[in-house]
Amino acid sequence: MKDNITITETSFQRIKEVEKEKVNAYQYSVWKNIKKEVLTNKVALVSIILLVIIIIASLLAPLSPYDPYKIDPSQKLLGISPQHLFGTDEFGRDYFTRALYGGRISLLVGFCSMLMTVFIGTTIGVFSGYIGGRVDAFLMRFTDIFLALPSMLLMVVLNAVLQPGLVTLIMVLSLFSWAQVARITRAETMSIKERDYVIAAKNLGGSFVRIATKHIVPNILGPVIVAASLGVASAILMESSLSFLGLGVQIPIASWGSMLQGAQAHMLDTPRLAIFPGMLILITVLSFNLLGDILSEIGGRQWKSY
Repeated sequence: MKDNITITETSFQRIKEVEKEKVNAYQYSVWKNIKKEVLTNKVALVSIILLVIIIIASLLAPLSPYDPYKIDPSQKLLGISPQHLFGTDEFGRDYFTRALYGGRISLLVGFCSMLMTVFIGTTIGVFSGYIGGRVDAFLMRFTDIFLALPSMLLMVVLNAVLQPGLVTLIMVLSLFSWAQVARITRAETMSIKERDYVIAAKNLGGSFVRIATKHIVPNILGPVIVAASLGVASAILMESSLSFLGLGVQIPIASWGSMLQGAQAHMLDTPRLAIFPGMLILITVLSFNLLGDILSEIGGRQWKSY
C-alpha cells in the first residue's frame, strides 16, 4: 500500500513539474506577445499612454491649488485660460480640478465594481464548472436569468428605491455584471479540470478549494483579465449614465457623469461643460476596450496552441 502511495505521489510530482514548465512557458509567451502587440500597434500604444495619464492625473488631483467644491460667484463661467485650463462652471469652481476629482470617483467605481464582478463571477463559474451535474445546471439557469434581465432598467429602479450613493452604485453595478464572467470561467474550468494534474490532485484527496486556487484559477487568468478590462469600461459607462440621470453619484460630489448632469442647463451657451467630461469618458472607455480586444486576440492565439 505504501509503495502504491509513493508511486502515485512521485507520478503526481512529475506531472506537476511538467505542467509547471508548460505554464511558465505559456505565461512567458503571453507577456512576450502583449509587448509585441503594444509596440507594433500604434493605436493601442496611444490608448495605454492616455489611460496612464488620466489615472495618474486623477490620483494627483489633491495637488491642484483649487477647491473642487468651493463656490465663488465672481468666477462664474470663466472661459479657458492658463489659470483655468477647462474654465469654470456656473458656481465659479475650477472645471479642470473637478474633472480630476471626477476621474477619481469614476475610476474608483469602475475598478471596485470590476473587482466585485470578477470575484462573484469567477467563484460561481469555477464552482459550477468543477462540480458539474445538477449543480451546474441550476447555477447556469440562475446565471441565464441575470443575462436576460434588462439590467439598465433594473439599475435605475434599484438606485431609485435604495439610497443613492457611491456604495449603492458599486453594489448595483456588480449585481448585474457578474453573469458574463461566470459563463466564461465556467467554460474554462470545464476544460482545465480534465487536465492530468487536476485529476491527479483530485485522486490524492485534494479539496475543491485547494484544487481551485492552486490549479484552476491560475490557469484561467487570461480570460478573466480580458473580462476585467472590459468590465472597467462598462462600469464607468454605466456610472456615467446613472449619474447623468441623477441616480448615481450625487451632486456636489464630482464624477464625470454628475458633471454631465450639471452641464445640461448650459448645453447651448457653454457646451465645453459637457464636452470635457464627455471626452474623458470616451477616451477612458475606449482605452479599456482596446486593451480588452488586444488581450482577447493574444489569448485566443495562445489557447489554440496550449
